Amino acid sequence: MGGTVGMRQMARMRRGATTAALLAAAVTGSLVTGCTVGGVDDGRGGRQSPSASASHGDEESPAPSPASAGSVLAVKIDNVPAARPQTGLEAADIVYAEQVEGGLSRLMAVYATRLPEAVGPVRSARESDLELLRQFDEPTLAFSGAQHKLLPLIDKAPLHARSPEEASGDAYYRGARKPSPHNLYLRPRKLVAKAPGSAALTTGFRFGPAPAGGSPETSRTVRFPSARFTFSWSADRAGWLVDMDGTRTVSTDDRTIAPPTVVVQYVKIRESRFHDVLGNNTPFTQTVGSGTAKVLRDGRVFEANWARPTAADGTEFTTPNGAPMNFAKGQVWVVFAKA
Repeated sequence: MGGTVGMRQMARMRRGATTAALLAAAVTGSLVTGCTVGGVDDGRGGRQSPSASASHGDEESPAPSPASAGSVLAVKIDNVPAARPQTGLEAADIVYAEQVEGGLSRLMAVYATRLPEAVGPVRSARESDLELLRQFDEPTLAFSGAQHKLLPLIDKAPLHARSPEEASGDAYYRGARKPSPHNLYLRPRKLVAKAPGSAALTTGFRFGPAPAGGSPETSRTVRFPSARFTFSWSADRAGWLVDMDGTRTVSTDDRTIAPPTVVVQYVKIRESRFHDVLGNNTPFTQTVGSGTAKVLRDGRVFEANWARPTAADGTEFTTPNGAPMNFAKGQVWVVFAKA
């Protein structure tokens, strides 16, 4: 996985002014329809896509929608207890954890080096996702829907938006083992023809030997107002076992999730212009700027600084003395904690 690529970076920078203007032009005030919280799902203007209930093999599968050659697939994944265990998390290159309404958490899984057979449960997008995803070259975003006043921003952002209404054929389907809305799943290969490879991960992350220093660390917990993540070091797995809200994270095929690197990135989390159907404000997680972080790897914790000057840039992590902060090879979890 590497840093930003010159030509992609220039293309993203040219699109930056347009997207920034669109974000600034969003309607202000209390917008009280559509977002997901506490089991209330959303969709395009409250409409449910017929394709969301498609079962395996009941339609001819068309070719995936066009996307750029270096397009990663980003999937918004449900993270309330009723949605667990999730499917396909073990195959993600990066898993982002963000705060949503009511102090709950939601995940975004990013796929570049391999595509699982299925991913989910899929849930709705947020305004923060548009800024976070600008570091990639026109990524494909899979999501169940969004607050209807946010939809114009998603449609005009430099990404390929693929909700159930925008995807073709049987890309999405409803599973039988969980209640709605926690049972919407995606077949990734119906959206992107193949995994683009590690070069598409233009996040600025660096991989290599651990820096000198650090302190022994066996467990670290990150708390949101109504959710928590605990990462426990496993020498046998050479990774961090993940507990979410006190429950060990495993995939639906009983694979234990154990990322070699966990980043606790301290960011500004403020109120956005959007609200959910219950009137809860949607937090905005600001991933452009700079701040501090804790990097967990190899059973140790390292102090780090992060910097992302513009939305088109990846995030550079450095040690306190300014040297590059290397991650361990493999899956990375990034938890956005309030600074």
